[in-house]
Amino acid sequence: MKSEPEAASSDYRRIAKAIEFIADRAGSQPTLGEIAMHVHLSPYHFQRLFCRWTGVTPKRFLQILTLEHAKALLRQAKPLLEVSDAIGLSSASRLHDHFVRLEAVTPGEYKTGGAGMIIEHGIHRSPFGRVFIAATPRGICSLSFLAGPGDDGQPGRLHRSWPHAALRRNPARTRGLVNVIFGEGGKPDRPLSLHVHGTNFQINVWKALMKIPAGRVVSYGDVARVIGHPHSARAVGSAVGANPVAFVIPCHRVIRQSGGLGGYQWGETRMHAIHAWEIARSEA
Repeated sequence: MKSEPEAASSDYRRIAKAIEFIADRAGSQPTLGEIAMHVHLSPYHFQRLFCRWTGVTPKRFLQILTLEHAKALLRQAKPLLEVSDAIGLSSASRLHDHFVRLEAVTPGEYKTGGAGMIIEHGIHRSPFGRVFIAATPRGICSLSFLAGPGDDGQPGRLHRSWPHAALRRNPARTRGLVNVIFGEGGKPDRPLSLHVHGTNFQINVWKALMKIPAGRVVSYGDVARVIGHPHSARAVGSAVGANPVAFVIPCHRVIRQSGGLGGYQWGETRMHAIHAWEIARSEA
């Protein structure tokens, strides 16, 4: 019998195939029967799959994926960010639904490249495919979705970021972190810590993203305004693209002013899936 994370990961492959099918036919949304046929399931079993994976019906899921729905969410972003701005980027209040604390790498740690530090890492299943996760003693420093079964280059990329740290595979530790991040381990009894390095501008962008609740979206320009750089939407886009901790720093909640979801570093199909999955759960 499959575990819950394994079943969710298996479901995601079908969901991703369905999303790609829908996106190719954006002008006229396909029927339940057409989508089910494309993923080689009966309409009944496809409906059950959607309800198990998203918590809503396929019809509601398709509504969430529309451009009109994204634009409606963007119209709600202004009051959301005004509240975030009033809280302040340095606030110790709840940053988002996982209760996350972000710590920047110190200049000394950056200069030494992690010398004397042990970074533990592992690969695990998630509702959106396999993920690579790594953590220093101070918190998660990397989380990436893997492109496919042969995507095994993450330890090398981690080494380039922390050239003098000792990298150690330890899935027993990292599995617990993944379970908490994707809601499999119950509510944590302490803040989930991130330990990342970036410029001051990037850190401020990432902290701003963490104020966006699940099921809501903002534009790059909205983020630029809330961090005090109203003319830096393009730079915000670059900072979003440099996000080292997928999903936890929710760069998937930033979309184009037009309502389009393009530009996600882990693939537009996965961004559609995460976006709809979160919205469905926030509305349940």
